[in-house]
Amino acid sequence: MTTIKRISPMLAVADMAESIAFYGDVLGFAVQMQSAEYSIVARDGATIHLMKAADEKVLECVRGHTEIYIEVDDLSALWKHVEPLKDRYKIRGLIDQPYGMTEFHICDPNDCLVFVGQTTNSK
Repeated sequence: MTTIKRISPMLAVADMAESIAFYGDVLGFAVQMQSAEYSIVARDGATIHLMKAADEKVLECVRGHTEIYIEVDDLSALWKHVEPLKDRYKIRGLIDQPYGMTEFHICDPNDCLVFVGQTTNSK
């Protein structure tokens, strides 16, 4: 049977530069490939693919209806970096979830909800 090497979310974006800046400046991803229509950001072997939305109708369909989950090994360190950005982004602070994860939530510039979490007993 084939082994899955990676799963990468593909997100529709309104403004490519703004989206790349968010994933880079806020969550520490680096640009792996960039064009006006399609870009890839990467960190620690994980990638997020960003696609320029064809039109506003596409964005209307995905805004508030797209979510991704990023699991990390040191939530505290990333939270210390993200917490001061509460004035710039919609952020929900650290919360222990009943499914065994501690996480924070942040909305990207396209209203994609990004969950960032770590197993509760290992934080």
